[in-house]
Amino acid sequence: MKNLYLLGATGSIGRQTLEIAEAAPERFRILALGADRDVEGMTELIRRHDPRFVAMNDPAAAATIAVRFPDIEVGSGKTGMIRLAALDPEDREGLFVNAVVGVAGLEPTVAALKIGRDVALANKETLVVGGQIVMALAREKHVRILPIDSEHSALWQCLEGENPDSILRLVITASGGAFRDKSRAELEHVGVADALAHPNWKMGKKITIDSATMMNKGFEVIEAMHLFGIPLGKIDTVLHRESYLHALVEFIDGSMIAQISSHDMRLPISYALHHPDRVPNPTERLDLAKIGKFTFAPIDFERYPCLGLAYAAARRGGNAPAALNAANEVAVALFLEGSIPFLMIESIVTAALEQLAFIAQPTLAELLSTDAVVREAVRARYARQLL
Repeated sequence: MKNLYLLGATGSIGRQTLEIAEAAPERFRILALGADRDVEGMTELIRRHDPRFVAMNDPAAAATIAVRFPDIEVGSGKTGMIRLAALDPEDREGLFVNAVVGVAGLEPTVAALKIGRDVALANKETLVVGGQIVMALAREKHVRILPIDSEHSALWQCLEGENPDSILRLVITASGGAFRDKSRAELEHVGVADALAHPNWKMGKKITIDSATMMNKGFEVIEAMHLFGIPLGKIDTVLHRESYLHALVEFIDGSMIAQISSHDMRLPISYALHHPDRVPNPTERLDLAKIGKFTFAPIDFERYPCLGLAYAAARRGGNAPAALNAANEVAVALFLEGSIPFLMIESIVTAALEQLAFIAQPTLAELLSTDAVVREAVRARYARQLL
């Protein structure tokens, strides 16, 4: 029996994680649940799973949950999320599932690793912002980081059992997002609803916008670099509109191994939770004859400048990826609230990287400081423009 400590429980990945766990009650027990502020969603999950500990990032939401469930320990804010990740430090067989969105997921991941707990990771920012620190800590504590993201799960499956010296390159595919058939001129007139209409995947709002700008693919490249220890120059991206082939590995002998599956996040979640076993699940089975063909094309970096910005930040290293992420997170939030046009997202990120006070070997505290400084600078500048 494996105990699960789940952060981001009320979101899309969190709920699908709970679905996978519910299907195998002989394997998993839900000990702790965490969320941002969705009180009604958390209330439903508590009644269904009876966790011992609950964390709500929003203090008012935490207070409401504490009143509704007086017999459950409730934590709030950053402290509560960190406590959830490191709850029961003697439970080395437990699994921390990090499914929150944003840099708020970084410190809970570090807390889990410090007590020697494996981490199933859907939170991109953990590796984008703190990849060097996080992977060094995982190696020091001899624990695993199990990717939940579909592309990194695909790479993990392709790489298992392979000699690292035989790897020529990793290739991550991209759908192109909601605007893959629009010109740069047409992008000047798109709105929020347009950007959220992803052609293949049903995801949260933030990641759907990141898919439209291709920043999401840039984040995935940075994550793969850290997660698999592969140099940036050996990680490529390719446009694959159908989104069935999630990633592939090319080897020095010219052969390739690819992972192909339906558009269903339950597959990578199940693989991470059940590893090293594969178990039956209700996901759609692919009929290759019915699909007919897979298409591939190079990605135009001029069409998707955010992807180039991510590669540039990764090459620079230090606290540059932290600045990249912080500026993008605020810019996407401004776009979603209707405060800026779509193309201004890339302009905001570009300016943040140009103005960065660069630190080559940042500590965790310096990375978090960079995040806070960049966020505040972006908010202050664009708040003034919007007055």
